[in-house]
Amino acid sequence: MFAGIVEQLAPVISVTKPQAKSASIKLDLGKFGEKVRVGGSISVNGVCLTVTRKHKGVVAMDVIEETLRVTDLGQLAKGSRVNVERALLPSDRIDGHLVTGHVDGTGRISRTTHMADGSVKMWIRAGTELSSMMVRKGSVAVDGVSLTLVDVMEDSFSICLIPRTLTVTTLGRKKQGDLVNIEVDMIGKYVRKFVEEMNIR
Repeated sequence: MFAGIVEQLAPVISVTKPQAKSASIKLDLGKFGEKVRVGGSISVNGVCLTVTRKHKGVVAMDVIEETLRVTDLGQLAKGSRVNVERALLPSDRIDGHLVTGHVDGTGRISRTTHMADGSVKMWIRAGTELSSMMVRKGSVAVDGVSLTLVDVMEDSFSICLIPRTLTVTTLGRKKQGDLVNIEVDMIGKYVRKFVEEMNIR
């Protein structure tokens, strides 16, 4: 479980594909890597991955076919930057919202608008499957970043990014047409399931 508060913007050292439908990703976490243990979970662009190997500040994670299919991790290459967050401790303060790291799907940035206050309003086309579980002023995780929904349309939504978010996460480097990972708030998933079952009955 995570909070959607990015702790580090880390460079990708390598992406190897030992099999056609799987991959191994290595990240350089520097001194931050000392706080990560083999077997532990970390969020990489909002995707919960298990650390399988570690050497000093370099950590490696294996990515299976299903994860490559539903996230944007398959597009990573050497030199890419990713958002990294360690799993929460029971005693941690939750400054964002509860994020599982189980990505529901991807969306594409359709446009961005630079606001007078230094923030950026970003529109993301995500399809009705995801937007139907969102509400205005609710929470969403985009590339693992906890954000507040501003507008929710039939097949898209918007978020506003403050200057700090633009600086310390990948979202400040994203442009129109880029793919992002989306995890909707878990409450929305349960409400939708409940309503669907009620309709069936």
